[in-house]
Amino acid sequence: MARLFGTDGVRGLANGLLSVELAVSLAQAAAIVLARDTRERKLRPRAVLARDPRVSGEFLSAAVAAGLASSGVDVLDAGVIPTPAAAFLTADIQADFGVMISASHNAAPDNGIKFFARGGHKLRDELEDEITAELDGEMLRPTGSCVGRITRFADAEDRYALHLLQTLQQRPDGKAPLEGLSIVLDCAHGAAAGVSPQVFTDAGARVTVIGNAPDGLNINDGVGSTHLDHLRSVVVAEGADLGIAHDGDADRCLAVDANGQTVDGDQIMAILALSMQRRGQLTDNKLVATVMSNLGLKLAMRKAGISMIETAVGDRYVLAELNTRGLALGGEQSGHVIMTSHGTTGDGILTGLHLASVVAATGKPLHELATVMRVYPQVLVNVRGVRKDDCKEDEAVQRAVADVEGKLGERGRVLLRPSGTEPVVRVMVEAPDELLAQDYAEHLAGVVRERLAL
Repeated sequence: MARLFGTDGVRGLANGLLSVELAVSLAQAAAIVLARDTRERKLRPRAVLARDPRVSGEFLSAAVAAGLASSGVDVLDAGVIPTPAAAFLTADIQADFGVMISASHNAAPDNGIKFFARGGHKLRDELEDEITAELDGEMLRPTGSCVGRITRFADAEDRYALHLLQTLQQRPDGKAPLEGLSIVLDCAHGAAAGVSPQVFTDAGARVTVIGNAPDGLNINDGVGSTHLDHLRSVVVAEGADLGIAHDGDADRCLAVDANGQTVDGDQIMAILALSMQRRGQLTDNKLVATVMSNLGLKLAMRKAGISMIETAVGDRYVLAELNTRGLALGGEQSGHVIMTSHGTTGDGILTGLHLASVVAATGKPLHELATVMRVYPQVLVNVRGVRKDDCKEDEAVQRAVADVEGKLGERGRVLLRPSGTEPVVRVMVEAPDELLAQDYAEHLAGVVRERLAL
């Protein structure tokens, strides 16, 4: 049986896989697992509940609230706020756990349910498995005064906004952290549409906003971090200093410079790492990134005396490594950036604020700051219909990989990665130019296809 929880909660078509019945049951099971010690101490459990603005979030959040309250959990309903806000608030009010209804960068028909443990941390695999196991068990059935209450978390957005602003350092000249900057924000018609413009404005920036008219159906539709063209055009037309793009639940941040050029998560991490290093805030001079991060990031960090620790793909693995080692900064090329001094998960608004603050503090344009790393062309070929689990053991495949790696040397790299969900091997090649990367990727894909065909 396929595992119910994916890399970031339970996600699928709303009213398809993700039904009202499943939402209620997940909430009831989570109440058993995540509030167990609170109930054992004869205390009333509390949970923060939030959602992004997609239309199905309305009935799914109602279902989750019903499941929690019927299990004796008091629910503080924060309404539409970003995922990192839900994590922050769970920690800030010392709730037993938090629930976010969102499918992140997916289109509007999808939705998802993700849980945060006490302290605002993503769940370990073991806790997710415990929740899944409880779906088949006996649910809690309190009665009378022991049932949970559902109340509005009235100041949720204000608490989160104040937290974000307090993470910024004041400038020596007494100006607001982002004063003098012109910034275009793309809120993806998502959860950031309310709080992100407010916070950037309060930090002193002149703000132009796009993607800030969510109607429940237009989330991520041609806007946001997965669709940067509109942001590019507005930044150039407005003569802005930079643009910041969030995704639907605002846990990601990508940027464009004044020329409309993309500044991705790797480049953002490089800029932040060097800034934090200069200020003595980069713990152990280490950065955590995934195996899919660009080779240019590793080389730039090495030149600066910063070690890069690589993890599997997924921000949860980055976060686990950060927590295990007590480190300050990590993330993914996709724009999930985690700053552990200020949050327990990726936060696109926080990341954008701190990126913009480096521009303001240094007086250097974003395109100049981004030149700290050379972005090596990456070519990814998905080889379908193959025995994915054999790609690491097949001698001919490994010889072909070693041959290409030998030819590239330190000028590139090869990554073969079996998909976690389908019979696909992903072949990624980085090289000094795109044609060379394409040639090597197609060559290796041919070897994989020939040797591992089903």
